[in-house]
Amino acid sequence: MKENLNPRREFLKKSGLTVLAGAVVPNIIVNKTYAMEKDNLLGHGSHRYKVIEGWGNLDPVKNPVNDCHEMVEDAKGRLILLTNETKNNVIIYDKSGKLLETWGSTYPGAHGLTISDEGGEEFLYISDNTRSQVIKTDLKGREIMVIDYPRETGNYAYPKQFVPTETAINPANGDIYIVDGYGLNYVTQYNAKGELIRQFGGKGETNETFNCCHGILVDTRDKSNPTLLITDRGNMQYKRFTLDGKYIKTIPTPGSFVCRPVLRGDNVYAAVYRSTTQAYPNSGYITILDKNDQVVSTPGGTAPEYVNGELQEQRKDMSFQGFMHPHDVCVDRDENIYVPQWASQKTYPVKLERV
Repeated sequence: MKENLNPRREFLKKSGLTVLAGAVVPNIIVNKTYAMEKDNLLGHGSHRYKVIEGWGNLDPVKNPVNDCHEMVEDAKGRLILLTNETKNNVIIYDKSGKLLETWGSTYPGAHGLTISDEGGEEFLYISDNTRSQVIKTDLKGREIMVIDYPRETGNYAYPKQFVPTETAINPANGDIYIVDGYGLNYVTQYNAKGELIRQFGGKGETNETFNCCHGILVDTRDKSNPTLLITDRGNMQYKRFTLDGKYIKTIPTPGSFVCRPVLRGDNVYAAVYRSTTQAYPNSGYITILDKNDQVVSTPGGTAPEYVNGELQEQRKDMSFQGFMHPHDVCVDRDENIYVPQWASQKTYPVKLERV
C-alpha cells in the first residue's frame, strides 16, 4: 500500500498519539471505545450508526490479517474481506462476524476487490499492486483470467509501472475498468474477455487527469445514462466521466482523502483514509453522498457544512477514536457498514449498524 505513512511530530497531539520509548502508539482501541458509550451514535441526519463491539475479530494466529484493504457482499449475504496477508488473502464472514472460510496465498499486494454478477454467477476481481496484475476468480478462488500491464497502449515501459488499485465492472456489457492509482494514473477499459478498448487519464492536474485515481465505480443510478465516478484522492475529490472516458465534472470533498466510491441505493459511500493532510495519521472516517453529489453524513468525521453551495473542509471528529485508516466500506442490504482498514495494527473490520 502506498499511502503516505510519514507522520510528523506536529500532528501527534492532533491525532491523539502518545510517544513511548521512541515509538508512536495510537491511543485507540478499534471496535471498543465508542461502542461502550451507548447513547452516542456516529453520523449525521438520517444516516446514523452505532459501532458493534468486537465484530469479526478472529484468532490472529490461525487467521491473521495485515492491511484489510477491501470488502464486498455476495448474493448469499456473505461478507468477503481482502487482505494482503498471504496466509489467507480472502476471509469470508457471515453477517454475525462468524468465519465461514478462507483462501488465497498468492496475492502479496492484494488491494482492490470487486464483485460482479455475470449471467447469474458471481466473480471477484483482485487488484494486486505487487504482482502488477488484476486477477479474476470465482468465489472459491479458482483463477479465471489474469490481466497484465497494458503494454499495447505504449504508455508503460515495463510491468512495474502498472500498479492497479481498483476495478469496476459495467453490468450492462461486462466491460472492465482498471485504475492505476499507484502507478501512472491511467484508467484502462477492457471488454469482458480482457481485450483492450481504450485508455484515458494519466498523472496530472487537469480536469482529465489524476493525482491518485485510487477507486472507480460504474454509477448506474441514472439508468439511461450511467457514468464513471473516479477518485482523485490526492486532490480530495471525485471526477465524473462518461463510460468512454470523457470528463463531465468534479465533486470536491475538501479535507477528505477518499479511497473508492461504493454504491448502495441512492447513496455513494466511501472510506476516508486520512483527513486535512496525508501526514495526519489515524484521522480517517466515512463519507456518504446523496444522489445530488452532496455529502449528507460523515460517520467519525465532522458534520458536513455547505456555504454558498460549497462543502467546507471536513476533518476527524476527535470525540471518536475508533477509526485509524479506513480504506473501504461494504454496505450490506440492511445498510449496515463494514469498514476494513489499512495500517491499523492488523485489526479486523469495524461494523457500523444503521439506526
